[in-house]
Amino acid sequence: MDGMISLLGLLSLGLEGIYCQGVYAPPTVRIVHSGHACNVEEERYSERVYTIREGETLELTCLVTGHPRPQQIRWTKTAGSVSDRFQDSSVFNETLHITKIQRHQGGRYYCKAENGLASPAIKSIRVDVYYLDPPVVTVHQSIGEAKEQFYYERTVFLRCVANSNPPVRYSWHRGREVLSQGSDKGVEIYEPFFTQGETKILKLKNLRPKDYANYSCVASVRNVCGIPDTNIIFQLTNKTASPSIKLLVEDPIVVNPGQMVALVCITTAGEPHPTLNWTTGGGGALPERSQVKDGTLTLREISSDEAGVYSCVASNNVGNPAKKSTTIIVRALKKGRFWITPDPYHNDDNIQIGREVKISCQVEATPSEELVFGWLKNGRTLRSSERMVITQTDPDISPGTTNLDIIDLKFTDFGTYTCVASLKHGGIPEISIDVNISSTTVPPLFFSFLVPPSLTVPRGKSPLVAREGETVELECVVTGKPKPILLWTRADREAPMPDGSAQMESYDGVLRIVNVSREMSGQYRCQTSQYNGFNVKPREAVVELIVQYPPTVEPANMEIRQGLGRSVSMSCRVLRAHPSRVLRYEWRLGSKQLQSGHFDTRDETEYSIHTLARENYGEYVCEITNEAGAGRCVFNVTGRAHGPEFYYDTYSPIWQNRPRVYGFKLQWTQMNPDTVDRIVAYRLGIRQTGQQRWWEQEIPVEAPMRKGELITYNLTELIRPEAYEVRLTPITRFGEGDAAVRIVTYSAPINPHLREFHCSFEEEPICMFTQEKNDDFDWTRHSAATRDTKYTPNTGPSGDRTGSKQGFYMYIETSRPRKQGDKARLVSPIFNVAPKNPYSLTNPPAYCFSFYYHMYGKHIGTLNAFLKQKGQSASAESPVWTLNGNQGDRWRQAKVSIHPTASFQVAIEGVRGPGIEGDIAIDDVVLEEGECPNIPPNPEESKAPPKEIHIWLLLVTVVMTLLRGQR
Repeated sequence: MDGMISLLGLLSLGLEGIYCQGVYAPPTVRIVHSGHACNVEEERYSERVYTIREGETLELTCLVTGHPRPQQIRWTKTAGSVSDRFQDSSVFNETLHITKIQRHQGGRYYCKAENGLASPAIKSIRVDVYYLDPPVVTVHQSIGEAKEQFYYERTVFLRCVANSNPPVRYSWHRGREVLSQGSDKGVEIYEPFFTQGETKILKLKNLRPKDYANYSCVASVRNVCGIPDTNIIFQLTNKTASPSIKLLVEDPIVVNPGQMVALVCITTAGEPHPTLNWTTGGGGALPERSQVKDGTLTLREISSDEAGVYSCVASNNVGNPAKKSTTIIVRALKKGRFWITPDPYHNDDNIQIGREVKISCQVEATPSEELVFGWLKNGRTLRSSERMVITQTDPDISPGTTNLDIIDLKFTDFGTYTCVASLKHGGIPEISIDVNISSTTVPPLFFSFLVPPSLTVPRGKSPLVAREGETVELECVVTGKPKPILLWTRADREAPMPDGSAQMESYDGVLRIVNVSREMSGQYRCQTSQYNGFNVKPREAVVELIVQYPPTVEPANMEIRQGLGRSVSMSCRVLRAHPSRVLRYEWRLGSKQLQSGHFDTRDETEYSIHTLARENYGEYVCEITNEAGAGRCVFNVTGRAHGPEFYYDTYSPIWQNRPRVYGFKLQWTQMNPDTVDRIVAYRLGIRQTGQQRWWEQEIPVEAPMRKGELITYNLTELIRPEAYEVRLTPITRFGEGDAAVRIVTYSAPINPHLREFHCSFEEEPICMFTQEKNDDFDWTRHSAATRDTKYTPNTGPSGDRTGSKQGFYMYIETSRPRKQGDKARLVSPIFNVAPKNPYSLTNPPAYCFSFYYHMYGKHIGTLNAFLKQKGQSASAESPVWTLNGNQGDRWRQAKVSIHPTASFQVAIEGVRGPGIEGDIAIDDVVLEEGECPNIPPNPEESKAPPKEIHIWLLLVTVVMTLLRGQR
């Protein structure tokens, strides 16, 4: 902790305050990239396109500016696959990281940042995922009918298809021979117009013996993103034939639930040997428990849900796939129902002694042709007779239905009638349905065994008043034989029942609601339902429920910040309550009652403090009550100051005085400084990240602050490269206010009045270097640990300038689609020249511009360095340093002295050479005051005669001229 103690001893003691209302600024965003990009380029309308190979890592970072600093940064996506749901699960983070990116994840990604000022800032980048799937060759044949030896007269079409992005290019080979259009009269190569380049067909006309060979289709995307070519080989012989298969099973297959079913499929023809697959229905997936082995599909313990059509499909890419299907039927009996004719509830008729009665019984059976019915009376078999006629309804009219007609109903016919349904081959439990006709169900005078239902609401049960949270019972009394079930619904049919459903059943006529809420108020309808097959004419009644609840008020909770001696007004408003008439209010501060009363016609109450004193601070509660309870508005009146808002857009906040320490310019504005008493000081706390102890000191504030005033405080003696957590708390007469915390991290300094600038590209945003918009492509930030060398071997560095695999550098990727002469420019931030004489620049200052470069590969192009000055046109630019060609697999240093006369930038330009082995890298860019000492020789200049030889030759020429003059 010695370094921390010395740090606090050397913290700057003064505050700089600059009033700048414009310091509050809406957000801006910029998208930078890392990860495994193949290429990043600008398209029309400034759309950035990020190209990446499938399976690599996508990493996009959204760099934001604006004050206050945007707290919410959101990534969203559109224009992807219809099945892609990324837009439904946005990423709230500065960095979007997708490992092993897939093709469906391509599309346009948006970064959105907002800080409450103006409109949100939005930038987008289009991600193009490149891939190449292995090609597939399919073969089709046509046979001449009028030829004696048909195999010589066959025409064969070989079609090659591969999914890819970018579009694929195809080439055909026969053995080692490359086939092209016109190279062989018996060969025709073409692309069908309707496929739009998605396939290429090889047509072998009037098949010849030499055409029986190995054919390979090569699919290529021209090594884009390092994607290698893929190929497939197809052997064409005189035995090549489309597949045929046979199913060794019956159709249909009828089984009982729980049995094991094995479907056997074998191939009977086909060359190459076909592969077999099983599907269900229209090509759907097989049941989870199914097993497929060697063409046999096994279903263990089959259930009714697994019944259906199963298809065996054989394919060998010759002709059309062969398909055979069978149907599995699983025996089942489903619960039946019965009805009686005549139906007194439907036809307003009665069943009487001496009349005909029909009892109908219906059951759903699979398969329906195995369904068998039987009738019992009092447990004994009942056979069809003149008075007891048993029939079965036509399956086309009413499938699975049997009828028992009782002619001339007599008292002796009373008893229990049972309808029994079963399947012929057994294995399935029977279903039986009982109908009871007895003397107790038939009134002696009315001779009817059915009593129509009646429905009433007990006295005092509607309207029913309850308080929110209680348990209530809505009741309807139902009578009748048989007694029907009641269905409860809301009179407002769009409103759900308490359990969320559309209706609820009740067997005792009572609807019980636990923890009733205000949303459950309203009318409820009870209605009789069908019972045991009878078509009961509905009877209904209505019960009204009134739920009383405490007042709902606003604001529920509110903070009021105010300084001493000022006025405060608080208002509590009733939004809704039941009952709404009898309302009483009471204001309290802690346990002290302030005022109370009753509402008249108003719906709000106010409490005011004309001159705020220290004892007036605290929590104020306004309680509004009715019969059901109370609603509360809570106001927290405080003198706490709002927190400071750190300013993150400080230009060049870091500087270095000595090698092992650095300084940081901490800047902030005060949020709403006039809301409370004047801020008299700030308490500054600082600690190294990962440490527990805070070191604190107070920073006095002498004068009142204004909104938008940018405050600066310099932190010195920070230890490189440690990061620090900084906490800032405003202090007023009331005491401490809200604290704000930020992290201070070390990065290479960028000084507006240049003394020394150093950038090793270890962190984003690469020392505020920018990619020029008018060039052809971009420089890429990479390290040897993340760069995939398989893209372009034999070029580029194996580590950064220090030899570290983890260190970062910038390089140009020269693989396709880059072409010779394409340029990538990296431009530094603007540096201000501070002249010694403010009125002229007769002796412009000198600066030493140096960097390390790596130019290895047989296709290396050119590396240029430019000086760009304010007011200078682009046409007037000329390189201050240039080099081209292969310089070997090592890092070298370049140095050049520059003499700017105005604000300036330096630009480093990489120019692509004639091929893909031309990656150029740079690292450790330095700009410092003074002429460059010990300038290393430029390899390009070393090829020319030394400078001293030029001077010596010039002197010799002058001397010879003087001697001739003397003669």
